[in-house]
Amino acid sequence: MAESRSLPAGFGELEVLAVGTVLMVEALSGLSLNSLTILSFCKNLELRTPTHLLVVSLALADSGISLNALISATSSLLRHWPYGSDGCQAHGFQGFATALASICSSAAIAWGRYHHYCTSSRLAWNTAVSLVLFVWLSSAFWAALPLLGWGHYDYEPLGTCCTLDYSRRDRNFTSFLFTMAFFNFVLPLFITLTSYRLMEQKLGKTGHPQVNTTLPARTLMLCWGPYALLYLYAAVMDVTSISPKLQMVQISPVPRLEHSLSLCLSVLSHLSFLLCYLHDR
Repeated sequence: MAESRSLPAGFGELEVLAVGTVLMVEALSGLSLNSLTILSFCKNLELRTPTHLLVVSLALADSGISLNALISATSSLLRHWPYGSDGCQAHGFQGFATALASICSSAAIAWGRYHHYCTSSRLAWNTAVSLVLFVWLSSAFWAALPLLGWGHYDYEPLGTCCTLDYSRRDRNFTSFLFTMAFFNFVLPLFITLTSYRLMEQKLGKTGHPQVNTTLPARTLMLCWGPYALLYLYAAVMDVTSISPKLQMVQISPVPRLEHSLSLCLSVLSHLSFLLCYLHDR
């Protein structure tokens, strides 16, 4: 893997600067918004519950994504990757692990909320802690596999940040991609949809406040759908047929900034829902 020291073909200085600026905005905004979520959990007694521990896990994962974007922003503003091949591998691992933790934490939140509101027993602290540990250990496991040879980390098209290399359309890449995608995207999405659907049906019968069952799944698709489509296309077609600029649009950081904002709104709306629910009881 050669180190990137010059602008890649098809990108101008202004475009690299624009990407760096957008990444910097995402990083700083994401860190601020997710810090607000974590601070709300620590300061607000109503939010200090096992269910919201899962939300904190998501906030920590999104904070990790924001830190990853901060490094990418710095590299883009420098107009080259200054951290070497080992730094690229570490950057790819950290970004991939926190991305998987974010997706799986979203599914854990959905299941936790269903369990909290629609079963006869409350979500216990030890169950919530076990879920958080499972999410992070599983994410670290899948993110470590490319370092061990199943999959590979390399530069993104701009050459100033690193991610899973989707340009290798071989058996190694496709086997890793489809296995990883099933356990870390399709299955979490199914859990999210099913949990909120069941919660809507349960609460609808009891007359409690309705919940938007489609918003969490839509948020998940908005944040990670472009990645999924790009990687799926790369697995079956020659990704070089897509222009580098279009590839960068597909992996734009803007949806992840919206994810951080939606997370904060989710905490506030969930607190309101919780207070209404307890008042009715």
